[in-house]
Amino acid sequence: MTRSHRINIHHRDRQQHYTVEVPEDHYILQTAENQGAQLPFACRNGACTTCAVRVLSGEVEQPEAMGLSPDLRKKGYALLCVSYPRTDLEVETQDEDEVYELQFGQYFGKGKVRFGLPIEED
Repeated sequence: MTRSHRINIHHRDRQQHYTVEVPEDHYILQTAENQGAQLPFACRNGACTTCAVRVLSGEVEQPEAMGLSPDLRKKGYALLCVSYPRTDLEVETQDEDEVYELQFGQYFGKGKVRFGLPIEED
């Protein structure tokens, strides 16, 4: 018999709260949707940051989360589309642009660009 865990999800943009029961061998996003939760998603395969949450308490396992760096995982971020619950959880949806900036912002130059090269500012 597979254990289930209670997942409390705070959807920040919509100011909605969901509480769902998710078995340890099921993805959180899909199971939550099956129980009526309306949550952000895009790729459903762990390659983007649309379904990113901040884990406020509890533990997830997310071996397929290609779109989330190990550093962000250590800071408590998870992708619900490929996360399995390991304990009861309290999570909060995140702004996709914020997570994307945390994930990739250091790789992109700041300022104006012309033909792929930075423009020197006076």
